Amino acid sequence: MYVVTNRIKVKPGHAEKMAPMFTKPGPLQSMDGFQKVEVLVNQHSDDHDELNVNMYWENLENFEAWKNSDAFKEAHKRPAPGSGDKKQESPMLGSEVVVSKVASVIEADGK
Repeated sequence: MYVVTNRIKVKPGHAEKMAPMFTKPGPLQSMDGFQKVEVLVNQHSDDHDELNVNMYWENLENFEAWKNSDAFKEAHKRPAPGSGDKKQESPMLGSEVVVSKVASVIEADGK
């Protein structure tokens, strides 16, 4: 199993508002190898908040298929210039994607 984490820095006060955007039902849920998404919010700094969007995949090939899919492109597109969609200032300050292979796990014993 692999965890793909998108660490997104946002302006203070925006992380909680943005978190639900990453867990809306959609085509991601039917992608081969997709297991789940969880969103963690860190408010550890006065100058920014951080979202850690963790996507769990059976293997990297499945993640790559998602990343190259039309559904991914649609989910990440911005309004085209002159489209009439009001352009708002983005609260995002930057992001970094980290890919990790799960090496060890322990789960609750079912108590």
